[in-house]
Amino acid sequence: MPPNTPPVAPRVTGTGSPAAATAPTAAVPPAEAVTPLMRGVAVLRQLTEAGGTLSPSALERATGLARSTVDRITATLARMGYVRPDGRDVVLAPRLMELGNAYLAALRLPALLDARADALADELDESVSLAVGDRDGIRFIHQATRRRAMSLSFRIGDLLPAERTAPGPLFASEWTDADWRLWHARRAADPEDRGFTAVPPRVPPTDGPWDATEAIDVTEAIGGIGGISATDAIGADFERRAASAREDGWSLDDQLIEPGLVAVSVPVRHPDTGRIACVASVVSHTSRHSADDLRTTLLPRLRRTVAAMEADLRAAPPLSVTSPPSNLATWTAASKQELGREFVESLARGLTVLTAFGEGRAALTSAQVARATGLSRATARRALITYEHLGLVRQEDDRTFTLTPRVLALGFPPLSRTSLPRMALPHLEELASHVQESTSLAVLTPSGEEIQYTARATTARIMSVDITVGTRLPAHATALGRVLLSDTPPVRQTHPESAEHGYALVDEELEAGLRSLAVPIHDRAGRVVAAAGVAMHTARHTREQCLEHLLPALRRTATAIEADLHVATHFTHVPLT
Repeated sequence: MPPNTPPVAPRVTGTGSPAAATAPTAAVPPAEAVTPLMRGVAVLRQLTEAGGTLSPSALERATGLARSTVDRITATLARMGYVRPDGRDVVLAPRLMELGNAYLAALRLPALLDARADALADELDESVSLAVGDRDGIRFIHQATRRRAMSLSFRIGDLLPAERTAPGPLFASEWTDADWRLWHARRAADPEDRGFTAVPPRVPPTDGPWDATEAIDVTEAIGGIGGISATDAIGADFERRAASAREDGWSLDDQLIEPGLVAVSVPVRHPDTGRIACVASVVSHTSRHSADDLRTTLLPRLRRTVAAMEADLRAAPPLSVTSPPSNLATWTAASKQELGREFVESLARGLTVLTAFGEGRAALTSAQVARATGLSRATARRALITYEHLGLVRQEDDRTFTLTPRVLALGFPPLSRTSLPRMALPHLEELASHVQESTSLAVLTPSGEEIQYTARATTARIMSVDITVGTRLPAHATALGRVLLSDTPPVRQTHPESAEHGYALVDEELEAGLRSLAVPIHDRAGRVVAAAGVAMHTARHTREQCLEHLLPALRRTATAIEADLHVATHFTHVPLT
């Protein structure tokens, strides 16, 4: 039970980044902290908070770093595949998701529980989410969404203030006095929740005594309180909700985030400790369900699913500690030698430390991290100490370290909503620039008779292949279609040689003078889900030149697209169109 009158901590000064008051970075960095690593994390956080794209000038203003420092950091991140240049902007790249994947794999909960969440979403035809506590907020680790005009879902990795959510009171029911002090300090520093970019800001209260009707995000239970500030009233209400959640075993969000959004939550408890491992929620809209309807109709079905989830956790076999990949960071020395001072090796090494964690590697010692990365033990430990200061790593005991949910703040939310065409386009543009021909991405339509173009990159030629995104063409008459058909049942495989050679080359079957070359794009399971291709006039490349010069470049492009797709689909769903 939370204390009735928790002490209020001194006001915390924000740093200009979301949830800054909740981050432990207000303290002086330890002497062993790696300054370039801290700066690199700051750049990634600012890019994340901006939705994934910022100009170097905007990064300079947001981080307070010198422009030359920002340029060196972004050059290093680009070398790692974590960002890419896009005109004058810096854009987060899908490979950055490997950091969040390391946390989610080590956590195990998404892999163990996501099927239950997805099944419940199908049963109820409502969005279902799983969330974990992140200090005085909550962070989503899985989303099963419904595709509607009025979509209700958050991104994996999004951070929300605990008091404005249904899961928040459940997590708060286990808070210590120190946790409550942290929450009050954050509320005092950021009363409008400007630090939480995933939710609308609060309506600022008017001066003088607080009137419950002026704050749309406080439940009706405190309507009779007068003569107190909005912050104090919100605190009193949240304490009451946390106490009720502890007693009832469930919690409700009746339009606390924004008008129309309602949710009901139930905790999923750890089989060994009995503490909350995560919280499952059903999210809906008042046009479909009222808050009372959620409680009476959907709550029992949610509870049955949570009971099954807890049974799954009890039945899950314990994972033995597995050996991480070795020498993860050995490539950094070669990059430093090639790029010189533009490559910040200590930043690259430090970020690689996070990838040492994963399934079966939830808790690692500095020695184990050193072995995994090829770094010295002292270097590995300095990176871990830096991450502990930044709130990305927690020291469990004198020896072992674990990742925290805050790792998801490094790019995961905006990247978790990407699609295959958006992911593939930069690679197609690079290929088009290299071969000076039009490039495309296509998928097979449900009928299996046609292909649909989903991404295109063109070149500045007087005579070029002009096909727009969305165009449908007969699958059998195109190289893209033949590649896609090669992975379908034999009845559709009119050209099985595409499967044997791993490419298709088609001459003038769709149109006189048109030659096209295509290769498959495979998902994590090895299935062909799309095809990438190059189209040209027959006068520009002979068949032999296509195979000798264009095919290797096209295959490299396909490999790069697949690498991004495999990282992105580890814990998220990536639409193919």
